[in-house]
Amino acid sequence: MTKTKAATITIDDQTYDLADLSEAARAHIANIQFVDQQIQQLNNEWAVCDTARMAYTSAFSRELAKA
Repeated sequence: MTKTKAATITIDDQTYDLADLSEAARAHIANIQFVDQQIQQLNNEWAVCDTARMAYTSAFSRELAKA
């Protein structure tokens, strides 16, 4: 017989069994996870834009040096 591990989530160093939470609590967790994913996406986009800005600044500086 195989025992499966219950799904849990840890928030503020407290671990919760998802099966023991209310529907409303699980909905809040889903919302938190969605927002966390959005924040990660925005951080990734910020990094891409920051890298592009540095490249454009470098290219501008090289162009000025030619003059």
